[in-house]
Amino acid sequence: MASAWWPCLILALLSGSAASGFPRSPSRPLGVNHRPLLQVVNGIEVYSTKISCKVTSRFAHNVVTTRAVNRADTAKEVSFDVELPKTAFITNFTLWVSPRQLALGGEGSLAQHEPPIPLSYRTIDGVTYPGNVKEKEVAKKQYEKAVSQGKTAGLVKASGRKLEKFTVSVNVAAGSKVTFELTYEELLKRHKGKYEMYLKVQPKQLVKHFEIEADIFEPQGISTLDAEASFITNDLLGSALTKSFSGKKGRVSFKPSMDQQRSCPTCTDSLLNGDFIITYDVNRESPANIQIVNGYFVHFFAPQGLPVVPKNVVFVIDVSGSMHGRKMEQTKDALLKILEDMREDDYLNFILFSGDVTTWKDTLVQATPENIEEARAFVKNIDDRGMTNINDGLLRGIDMLNKAREEHKVPERSTSIIIMLTDGDANVGESRPEKIQENVRNAIGGKFPLYNLGFGNNLNYNFLESMALENHGLARRIYEDSDASLQLQGFYEEVANPLLTSVEVEYPENAIQDLTQNAYKHFYDGSEIVVAGRLLDEDMNNFKADVKGHGAINDLTFTEEVDMKEMEKALKEQDYIFGNYIERLWAYLTIEQLLEKRKNAHGEEKENLTAQALDLSLKYHFVTPLTSMVVTKPEDNEDQTAIADKPGEGGHGEWRPELEGLPGHRGLDPFSDVLSVDGDPHFIIQVPQKDDAICFNIDEEPGTVLRLIQDPITGLTVNGQIIGEKGGNSDSKTRKTYFGKLGIANAHMDFQMEVTPEKITLWNGAAQSTFSWLDTVTITQDGLSVTINRKKNMVISFGDGVTFVVVLHQVWKKHPVHQDFLGFYVVDSHRMSAQTHGLLGQFFHPLDFKVSNIHAGSDPTKPDATMVVKNHRLTVTRGSQKDYRKDVSVGTKVACWFVHNNGQGLIDGVHSDYIVPDLF
Repeated sequence: MASAWWPCLILALLSGSAASGFPRSPSRPLGVNHRPLLQVVNGIEVYSTKISCKVTSRFAHNVVTTRAVNRADTAKEVSFDVELPKTAFITNFTLWVSPRQLALGGEGSLAQHEPPIPLSYRTIDGVTYPGNVKEKEVAKKQYEKAVSQGKTAGLVKASGRKLEKFTVSVNVAAGSKVTFELTYEELLKRHKGKYEMYLKVQPKQLVKHFEIEADIFEPQGISTLDAEASFITNDLLGSALTKSFSGKKGRVSFKPSMDQQRSCPTCTDSLLNGDFIITYDVNRESPANIQIVNGYFVHFFAPQGLPVVPKNVVFVIDVSGSMHGRKMEQTKDALLKILEDMREDDYLNFILFSGDVTTWKDTLVQATPENIEEARAFVKNIDDRGMTNINDGLLRGIDMLNKAREEHKVPERSTSIIIMLTDGDANVGESRPEKIQENVRNAIGGKFPLYNLGFGNNLNYNFLESMALENHGLARRIYEDSDASLQLQGFYEEVANPLLTSVEVEYPENAIQDLTQNAYKHFYDGSEIVVAGRLLDEDMNNFKADVKGHGAINDLTFTEEVDMKEMEKALKEQDYIFGNYIERLWAYLTIEQLLEKRKNAHGEEKENLTAQALDLSLKYHFVTPLTSMVVTKPEDNEDQTAIADKPGEGGHGEWRPELEGLPGHRGLDPFSDVLSVDGDPHFIIQVPQKDDAICFNIDEEPGTVLRLIQDPITGLTVNGQIIGEKGGNSDSKTRKTYFGKLGIANAHMDFQMEVTPEKITLWNGAAQSTFSWLDTVTITQDGLSVTINRKKNMVISFGDGVTFVVVLHQVWKKHPVHQDFLGFYVVDSHRMSAQTHGLLGQFFHPLDFKVSNIHAGSDPTKPDATMVVKNHRLTVTRGSQKDYRKDVSVGTKVACWFVHNNGQGLIDGVHSDYIVPDLF
């Protein structure tokens, strides 16, 4: 039921920067030198980008190739970005830099593409640099060695909802050409009756030879094929995009000329920026199709025209305080729409959990028009309140479904489903994830599936996924965005129409081995069951398979028999078939399922599953969660090692390198959503969805106290007092101000903390404790941990979900102007409520912005641009600020868009709204 995202995914984005210049940022604006036919951006001209996709029986093999030339007279850094589905496995990467120099005057040298060079012979100035897939632990040792030399970068990270971004860069000598090539593979999964192929297109400059080419071969025959793009104009639709299909073959081609790529006839920026989507389906005269090649088989099963099995569905909904506002309204909107789609022979109920558990009805009720109307009224009146008791909410729902079946209150040939939605972690009642998981597993007893929907990022997604998988369901993240209601509805539509239950796929005894999953709780309309395996006897004449399942009216058996000789003839279309595609499909599916089983295994069983998945990953050269691709590239006359890993979906367990070594660090995403204020005071808002950051300054008089964070639900407040320079410079244009005092309070705990560059004072009620920055000490009590790291920083954690870091900046005591000051960083805020506000707190919520019209500013090194954010159109400037968490003396540059005038237009209201009388 997972979305079938097109694995031939995106466009290479190349950009350049001087080899010795400031480090390249993905969003760094580039200067443009427009020429009549070719475009040079910052000295780098991308003259060819081709995405070649071959899909054979739903298995896609994709090659992204980009070629560029450095037309500058100095060495430049060239970067290659590709966005690919999270479900795809990278299989190869190679780069090649031409050792010969090119004439820089004309385009003659670029008239022809480089001739193809076999991967094993691609060289960089005479040295081969392939990507090698290795066991993660082996790769990690190479990685750590390179880290110790300060020379590495992770290559793959999450990018949005469905994608991962692969990025690599290399220095290219003046006049040299560079070629990047990335290969990856994926099994397309059928979703709502079609295979959907999604490409994120964003070349960011005009490209002379730009092409997307997709060839599809389906032995069942193609029934529909379409392609569309969010950026396509009538001109592009008519001439650049072609699509056709006949019988078993389909083809989509997109080849816009440079003029067609322009956003306007005289513009130098590219129109190609958005989504390119291909959809198709196959003929289904028979409910099943089996294909066999070189001793491996794949069996596709998707019957049509069956009556829908009635379902008994319990919705278990989190109504805790963190669901307040838009999340609750979107959830209610989705539930109202779902009620419209309920069939009259379905049964349903709602269970709401916060600190306690309430139900709409005591038992399941039939979805009659009268009951649906009553349910709508109930949903409209749902409101948020209190804590999060996941355990009791789920157990109440499971018990209700079990009793309905035992007491024969639902149809005999109906099927049961439980759908749970939460936006946080359990914090009342049974709150240990492993114990909740055990309770749920024992209560369900394998009788029906559990589907877990995680709303937003501030939750333990790994726990939700693990619990769903071991109960024959799945987990889905619902992203906090304007379309969250549609995401919820879309998930329900996937499971709304079960056609079969207790599906088993059977093959002749002693005829097969190494079979993938062949038993499923449900088959849903619009999806597809895929089973693959190996034949023990490759010389057999016939191959037979039976699919058995319970339908709405009776039990069904579908039989498919294959004549092996006829099969050989049918699959001889060698132009479309790549290698041993069924063997690779089998390996892909086997690894995917072993990794899922591994999530809930322990001890020897987990070791065996890990060993099997690792062996297959290495054998078939797949980058999976157990392997890494080690990419060696030339850098300043030395080899540089980088690692391409498979990012996880998340939860709270991901690695976050910039926090390593800080007490209280639990680890989140590599590009964190850290919010901070440091320096003069510089506010930095990192926006991981955009892989970018926004910054602003607040200019106020020394002595002013600013509200940084206020959360009425958790009771947390953080305020900061501004200090100035020694001697009191009164010129607002030249003076520097800093935070010299922080007040951190938790009203629910009757706790206050005052932090200055000299000391840290804690109050628990009336009891006072004072510590010095010369101390190294950890203070713990219920729900609170404070760690002071001598003369460096301190980490304050309120339970498992709120962590702040205060950095101490010390200057020379006899400095005539400067004095010691503090920096404040929010490194974990997932337990803060949706009502949190303040200069930093308002950015705990999702932030969307768009940047356009990048142009030269008053400072030639800092381009200006137009930003649309919170319905305001602002002029912003590209620059950088420092993050001092890791190195308090030097700091780490964070590239950002600077919002002028005290953040006006970005912050809610104006900055003076955040001035408060005192620290507490």
